[in-house]
Amino acid sequence: MMMVSDDCLVECKIDDSDEEQMNTPPPPPEFASKASTPAPKTPTPPANPSTPSPTRPVNRDPHGINKHLKVEVSDVLAEPAAPHSMDTVWTHSLVGFERTRIWTYRCLSLLFAVPLAFLCGFFLALLACLRVWFLVPCLQLSNTFLPCLRSVFMCAVNVFISPFCMSLALCCTQISISLSNKDLDHKRDKDTV
Repeated sequence: MMMVSDDCLVECKIDDSDEEQMNTPPPPPEFASKASTPAPKTPTPPANPSTPSPTRPVNRDPHGINKHLKVEVSDVLAEPAAPHSMDTVWTHSLVGFERTRIWTYRCLSLLFAVPLAFLCGFFLALLACLRVWFLVPCLQLSNTFLPCLRSVFMCAVNVFISPFCMSLALCCTQISISLSNKDLDHKRDKDTV
């Protein structure tokens, strides 16, 4: 790996003013071209705006959800170096694989894409509607009324449940368990018989 020396680096000052002309220092001599660079031209609007211009392909997976589905031929088909088929067989196998993969995907997406997109849209709309009109209002109402219900619930616990649990605990404190060696010997004799 070759490192670039500091002499090759050019410092560019950024000017945020609205000036039309940018002042940049010239590049170092080893990077300077022999031909003069033409001045940048101002962009001109298209002559006929009604004619469609070619568009860039749309990125249909901008968040990379389906990165794992990028299957290449080399991920599936591979021949070792020594025993391999003829070049035409290998070429036709690769072409057959690619065309089968592409056309099968196109046919299946033709059959299933629109109905599944409809179902996904329906379910997401249903979930959004339930969240907006049912779940969030219920949570807001419960947050509003919970302090009142909490005080009523605490009174009920202190009046009815707490005395019962205290008396049960006092009864259980009187229970004691004692074990002696005689009981253990008697148990061993039972187990051996």
